[in-house]
Amino acid sequence: MPLLLISGFPSSGKTHRATQLQSAFEAKIANSTDARISRLTVHLINDESLGLSREVYHSARPEKDARAAEYSAVKRVLGKDAVVIADSLNYIKGFRYQLYCEAKALQTPSCVVHVGTPEEKCRELNNTLLNDPSKPGGYVEEDFDNLVFRYEEPNGMTRWDSPLFTVLYDDENPPIDEIWDALVGSDGKVKVVKPNAATVLTPAAPSNLLYELNKTTSAVLATIASYQTNHPGEPGGKVTVPNCSVAVELPATTVTSPQLQRLRRSFVALNRQYNLEPARLKSLFVEYLNDEFLKLG
Repeated sequence: MPLLLISGFPSSGKTHRATQLQSAFEAKIANSTDARISRLTVHLINDESLGLSREVYHSARPEKDARAAEYSAVKRVLGKDAVVIADSLNYIKGFRYQLYCEAKALQTPSCVVHVGTPEEKCRELNNTLLNDPSKPGGYVEEDFDNLVFRYEEPNGMTRWDSPLFTVLYDDENPPIDEIWDALVGSDGKVKVVKPNAATVLTPAAPSNLLYELNKTTSAVLATIASYQTNHPGEPGGKVTVPNCSVAVELPATTVTSPQLQRLRRSFVALNRQYNLEPARLKSLFVEYLNDEFLKLG
């Protein structure tokens, strides 16, 4: 069943929104006359439920372990009779992509709720938490600044952040009905998502997958470089990639070679642990590039 990711700055009110959604979903389930819906349970996963303190964000290793704990907890409860709310920073787009892949592999919908609280308001709330022993602790200033600096805001134009719902700080309630419809469906029937080669996870990847990823992605970049050489000073355009059913849609702004190489490395890092079909790598990389180029305009 569906996966809902909460994302936002530290101390932005993510847990408040998560508990609002949890209560609303549980009420919808309790009042449903549909047997399938009535069997659903809502699971809220956050740092508190995992026994994690704010100190895990002091350094890279414990922070990585904290993400692994969240990932394992989500994977453990995500199933046909569960609605999972992952309430954490979820500030790294690659991590949101991994969780999206988990949901897609189980043929269940997912969406992202972005808690859109301004940085200064978050800082004010964080200082209040730090100085109030009766409330859950805030983040020390250095960690707060670091997390805000590294935050990768969700983008509804990418598949893994879509559908995206942004809830502003002064909104009393999130768009509960719209979120429920995106996850379960307005007709009361559970939505089913068809998995594809990009998101079906298997225990192990072929030993030569990294080689294939590097070879295929480099070939696509070479095609783009050739196109740009033949069309100097002409940003944008459609690049036909040999043996690929999808064309590269270049943005209106010029894309440099270092930018393309960063995107290539990011794609390889995101997909090297999955058992992808080599024949699909080229089209998957082109789709990934097109998603990223949409952000550039």
